[in-house]
Amino acid sequence: MARREKGGFWVGLAAVLFYPLTAIGRRVYVGAEKIPRHGPALLVMNHISHFDPAVDAVFVHRQKRVPRFLFKESLLRAPILGPIVGGSGQIPVSRGSAAAGDSLKAAHQALEDGKIVVIYPEGTITKDPAGWPKESFTGAARLALQNDVPVIPIARWGTSQIFNGYTKKFTPFPRKTITHSVGDPLDLSAYRGGNTRSATKLREVTQVMMDEVTRLLAEIRQEEPPAKKPEDPA
Repeated sequence: MARREKGGFWVGLAAVLFYPLTAIGRRVYVGAEKIPRHGPALLVMNHISHFDPAVDAVFVHRQKRVPRFLFKESLLRAPILGPIVGGSGQIPVSRGSAAAGDSLKAAHQALEDGKIVVIYPEGTITKDPAGWPKESFTGAARLALQNDVPVIPIARWGTSQIFNGYTKKFTPFPRKTITHSVGDPLDLSAYRGGNTRSATKLREVTQVMMDEVTRLLAEIRQEEPPAKKPEDPA
C-alpha cells in the first residue's frame, strides 16, 4: 500500500478545515486509481465554482498526494486562507504583471521535484450559464510539453450547485453530489518534438486537453456539450 505523501503543518491544517467543509456534498470518485501515488503529474481540470479548489484538494489528498494549485496572488493577503495557501506550497499567480511568468517557473519546479500540480486552464470559473468549459489559456499546455510527466484530464461536477460564483448563492441543502471523473493520461508524444513554444502547437495541445475534460464532463452530466466553447480568453 502506498504511503501518504507528507505535507507538513499547513497541509494538515488545510485538511482539518477542508474535509468537514467539503463533506456537505456526497463524494463520487470515478477512476481515482489513475492518480499516481508517487512521482510528478499534471492534473488538468474544469472550473465551475469558487468551491472547486477546496473540493479538488480533498480529492487529491484522499489519493494520498499533496496538491499544488496555481492561485491568485491576492489570496496570500486573505486573513485565514493566506497563511494556509502560502505555507502549504501553493503557487501564486500575479496576473497582468511582469511576475506572471514566475508562476509557471514555480510549477515547472514543482513537477521536477516530483509533485502533483493542479491547473485550471480556463483561468477563472466559466461564464457559461450551463457550466461547460470556456476557451482556455495555454499555460497548462506549456507545462505539459516542457515536462515529461503524466498529464491527466479530470472533470468535476456538482460544486456550482452548492456555490454559484456569479450569483453568490450558497445552497448546501438538499445535499448535492460532487463527482470527479479521472481520464487516462494523455498521449502528447506527437507534440513533444520541435518547437514546444509554438503558439499553434500550444493551442492544439490546449484543445486536446480540454476536449478530453469536456468529454468526461459530458459523461458525468449525461448531456451533449455545445459545439462551440462560450468565449475566448482575453
